[in-house]
Amino acid sequence: MRLFNYGHDLRLFIDYPGDRNFLVLNPDASKKYFTNQTIATTGNIEPFKKKKDLNTLRIFVLGESTTIGYPYFHNGSFHRWLQYRLTHTFPDRNFEIINIALTAVNSYTVYGFAKDVVDYEPDAVLIYSGHNEYYGALGVGSTENLGGNPQLVNTLLYLRQFRLVQLMTNVYETIQPTISGNKGNSGGTRMKLMVADQKIPYDSELYQRGVEQFRHNINATLSLLAQHTIPVFISNLVSNEKDLKPFVSFPVGRTTFPGFNQQYALGVAAFERKDFSDAFTYFKAANQIYNGHALCNYYLGRIAYLQGEFSQAKTYFKKANDLDGLRFRAPTSFNDMLSQLCTNYKNAHLVDTKATFERKSANGIIGNELILEHVHPNLLGYALLADTFYEALKKEKFISVPKEKEISVEQLLQAMPITKVDSLAGLYKVSNLKRNWPFNEVMAAQPFTVETTEEKIAYDLTTQKTGWLESLSKLYDYYLNKHDFEKARRTVEALVLEYPTDARYAEKAAMLSGELKDDKNAIFYFKKAFALVPSFDKARYLFVLFLKLDQPEQAIPYLDYAIQNNTSQFNLSPVKAYAEQVVQLKKKLVNDPKNVAILTQIANAYYRMDNRAGAANYGQKVLTVDANNKEALSLMERLK
Repeated sequence: MRLFNYGHDLRLFIDYPGDRNFLVLNPDASKKYFTNQTIATTGNIEPFKKKKDLNTLRIFVLGESTTIGYPYFHNGSFHRWLQYRLTHTFPDRNFEIINIALTAVNSYTVYGFAKDVVDYEPDAVLIYSGHNEYYGALGVGSTENLGGNPQLVNTLLYLRQFRLVQLMTNVYETIQPTISGNKGNSGGTRMKLMVADQKIPYDSELYQRGVEQFRHNINATLSLLAQHTIPVFISNLVSNEKDLKPFVSFPVGRTTFPGFNQQYALGVAAFERKDFSDAFTYFKAANQIYNGHALCNYYLGRIAYLQGEFSQAKTYFKKANDLDGLRFRAPTSFNDMLSQLCTNYKNAHLVDTKATFERKSANGIIGNELILEHVHPNLLGYALLADTFYEALKKEKFISVPKEKEISVEQLLQAMPITKVDSLAGLYKVSNLKRNWPFNEVMAAQPFTVETTEEKIAYDLTTQKTGWLESLSKLYDYYLNKHDFEKARRTVEALVLEYPTDARYAEKAAMLSGELKDDKNAIFYFKKAFALVPSFDKARYLFVLFLKLDQPEQAIPYLDYAIQNNTSQFNLSPVKAYAEQVVQLKKKLVNDPKNVAILTQIANAYYRMDNRAGAANYGQKVLTVDANNKEALSLMERLK
């Protein structure tokens, strides 16, 4: 079968086609977890070096659709926010943050991928997982279910790597519809195709199997990483509590709980006419008869919230979530379980995302302010998720950030290169999602327009008329033609995050930063481009910028490279000599910062190397000490 290339190579990582020195997530890796191969999902393409550099911190990210960044995917995901923040905070460090999350999977994939990840020199592993536990691939309520015993399922997953087992599985898939009389799926979204047992009552046998499945796989993952002494940062879970009705409430028997349905119906009628006082009375009476109705508890939460009883509202919303018979949101007990599991392993650290989201939500209850539909954050939410991981990394001293280098969340929100097209495409996807089962029953789709150039590009991207790279190329050309260099740079920066090994995008970002007189970012991106593909021109830009910013010690390595690889007619040796002279003079200046003679020598050195900004800077420093200094006055006159 290998000889005839039958079956799939299910290794987690394969050689990156663009450069064999790098590895990338195998697009077939997910096929081990899906019986129906047509709905198997693929993940990000994020190359990392086969041989890790000494200066590299390598972090793997495991999870499901929230972890991969749905509906934004490109740069909206929390790991890209983290990547941007870390690389701009530590420009001389290399961060490989490799997101191998997939949509429509759960803790089986987390554990399975973790078993491979330990062999690739991770410095840390980040995990966000739990909402797909029932309906994700191999979940107890999924069409992809292999049985409810986690040990048995993990054994079967191990066997699936063998092509003989793949052959047997394919034969079974072919004959199974005939045997069962099932003519196959009837179409619909992947979300619908994944759901087998739609309704799972709270605390039922199937519900408990899902809880045990999650506990077993997460515990096995943490134990495995502990054995390899790999730090793991695992987040608790957030979902829309306030602004999403339960998908399914089970009917209440009239004979079993007499009076419930009457009181509940009166409550709904009063709620709809906005008579919240009467509505609360009716719902409360219904809840006293039977307290296991999801929607009744949700309505009680809504009314308590409207009346300012926020603690009471939170209790009702929590119960409504747990009672929801369609389990697209994790039970609230999962968070308690994660907290407890982390205490069992020294290397495991709980990332309290729920606390962060509650602090940033109105009255401490999570709703539409941060969540797009049921579980996926909006862009602010993803930024907060990234910030919570970032703070956890700091707390455990995985990173140490000097205060002067700290990038605040507010600064990050301003700087993060998420384009208008990415943002719009995410909103369009969610709006389409809400038009389909099960959201069309509990949430209204948001209207949107497709009029501006950005909206048209985003719509074509959403409907798959164009790919992401083509869409951003169009957006870049559009901004460039408008001479909107700020937005053009943001677009290129987004490409830098997506293609970190491509020097062309980093160089474009550097050149646009130069156009914008943003020397700090020009240096950042020229250094990135130079590290990937050194050249005389990049070295020249760098030493000129460093000298302009009065950082001659940083300029010298690039001057050395430029001298050794000089493709111009200029003699750069005198520039290097002056730069070295300034370095020595600045050392003397440390103990005598107002020494006019030293300040004057530095000003003249900068002037002789045609660094007008440096010369003016030190000339002004001389005049601050001695306002009538003739040499400084003469220099400033020449610089006009």
